[in-house]
Amino acid sequence: MATFSAGDQQALRIGVLGAARIAPMALIRPAAAMDGVEVVAVAARDEARARRFANRQGVPRVLADYDAVVDDGEIDAVYIPLIPAAHAHWTVRAIEAGKHVLCEKPFTANADEALTVKETADRGDVVVMEAFHWRYHALAARLLEIVSSGEIGAVRHVAARLVVPIPSRRDIRWQLALGGGSLMDLGCYGVHMMRTVVGSEPTVVSAAAKTRLTEVDRHLTARLRFDGGVTGRLETGLWAWPGLAMRLVITGERGEIRVLNPLAPHILNRLTVTGAGRRRRRREKVVGESTYTLQLRAFRDAIRHGTPVLTPPADSLANIRVIDDIYRAAGLSPRPSAPTT
Repeated sequence: MATFSAGDQQALRIGVLGAARIAPMALIRPAAAMDGVEVVAVAARDEARARRFANRQGVPRVLADYDAVVDDGEIDAVYIPLIPAAHAHWTVRAIEAGKHVLCEKPFTANADEALTVKETADRGDVVVMEAFHWRYHALAARLLEIVSSGEIGAVRHVAARLVVPIPSRRDIRWQLALGGGSLMDLGCYGVHMMRTVVGSEPTVVSAAAKTRLTEVDRHLTARLRFDGGVTGRLETGLWAWPGLAMRLVITGERGEIRVLNPLAPHILNRLTVTGAGRRRRRREKVVGESTYTLQLRAFRDAIRHGTPVLTPPADSLANIRVIDDIYRAAGLSPRPSAPTT
């Protein structure tokens, strides 16, 4: 495993598993604009696709397969934007090979897999981070600052509504065996946001889902209860009304915070704080770099300087446990693990 000291100028060399659509936005472009990070290799299930990706994105090396990336001695870390059902296997494989890992959300297909990954990470001397990029933006820090200040009083209710239309049945998010479903794709963010704001782990009170394909939720709602009687409501959808919704609302004893677009605040955001009786209201726009740039910088700094990771495997395990419980409460099964052979 490559190690870095505070004064080490060697770039963090990252290999990519899969020529995924998210990779340019989440990794390639941020790395190109950042000191100390280089994307040096890519592999895909189809080598021709990997080569096209490398040519378009300026990645210097195309390797034969995922194993070749993980085992390459000139690669320090891997980025895993594969289907959710493949996350656990390749994260474990990378950790055991001594590679740092930035894994796309959701961390794994289910909580059993997440526990295996966490236990492997606990034994390894590497940084493992789930790509909940929203958490690394200044908006998240500002939101938590207002909550902790007591301005709205003690939090009593938190609600997340995340809906994006994905109509094509060919999209991997509609495939149960690949880890599909609205809760896995968008709802995982909502669960994470509510857990982060409240600062404790919820129990699932109830849940209801509408499915488009067998066991694949196109729309899902869930009611949660946190410590101290704090309640939560999640709504998420890939094919639901309204066609697009990105909101987080925190209700306290003396006021309310409404957040527009907590997921990608670098594109657009608005934070509205309302006092008791709605007599006082102010709006803030929180300026910050791309969430993906901030996330990659945090990954680099965790490896180089030991900076604490905001989305470590322990947090990922807690998040997917809630997701599994929501599926069960809705009469659905947690997403299945992929075959190991």
